[in-house]
Amino acid sequence: MNPLVSQCGGTHAAGLTALSVNVNKVALLRNTRHLGIPGVVRAATLCLEAGADGITVHPRPDERHIRAHDVHDLAALLRGWPVAEYNIEGNPFHNLMDFIRAVKPHQATFVPDSVGQFTSDHGWDLAADGGTQATRLRPLIDECHAMGVRVSLFMDPLPDQMALARAAGADRVELYTEPYAAACGTERQAAELERFAAAARAAHAAGLGVNAGHDLNRDNLGAFLRAVPGVLEVSIGHALVADALELGLAETVRAYQRVIRSAHLPAAPGAPA
Repeated sequence: MNPLVSQCGGTHAAGLTALSVNVNKVALLRNTRHLGIPGVVRAATLCLEAGADGITVHPRPDERHIRAHDVHDLAALLRGWPVAEYNIEGNPFHNLMDFIRAVKPHQATFVPDSVGQFTSDHGWDLAADGGTQATRLRPLIDECHAMGVRVSLFMDPLPDQMALARAAGADRVELYTEPYAAACGTERQAAELERFAAAARAAHAAGLGVNAGHDLNRDNLGAFLRAVPGVLEVSIGHALVADALELGLAETVRAYQRVIRSAHLPAAPGAPA
């Protein structure tokens, strides 16, 4: 494993959640023309220069956004940023493992997407069918470890699944946060936050690190990080790129980092939790 990116420490300031910028939507826009703009590597460079802790890509089999050459181009870029993390996510039973073997990123996030799926919308069910998914995942997780690659499993916030993820060999879980994002600002928000907090506590008890991602944005990220203990990394793409249309990419990264830093500050006396 890359010594600069430990299982639970990350590359960011001690105690702070790392921000990994997903650049899929930059590639999606580029792919609507044949001009090569906006450039995925250029966007990633701007994010890193502005203080992003890492870059995430999710290369799908249909290449509707990230393409094979992007994965390799970004790997070359990140070799020049030794304190930044490269996270490649996708279904290990489709096209993901070829990329992992080729570029050996710091982290592989296994996601149970179907071919052609619109967007990720559920985590692994490691208890289903007598643990069939866990049995199939284990040798691929072992292979990643042999290459020095940390493995995170994309999971729903179900506490009883966390020990199963650890038993399958995972180093971390990435909690699928769309249910929280949908509930944010409604009467369901507190209950959803407690559900995610319980899952995070169960993950920690099982010896797992905790990542989070999907539909997190500047408005809902701070409350999530204050309520859910020990989130090591968030992966944010769609909302961050949308914000960049108004603020610019560099300022958007800085704005998200301000949210993260604020969420880690001690609460003022008498302030609501």
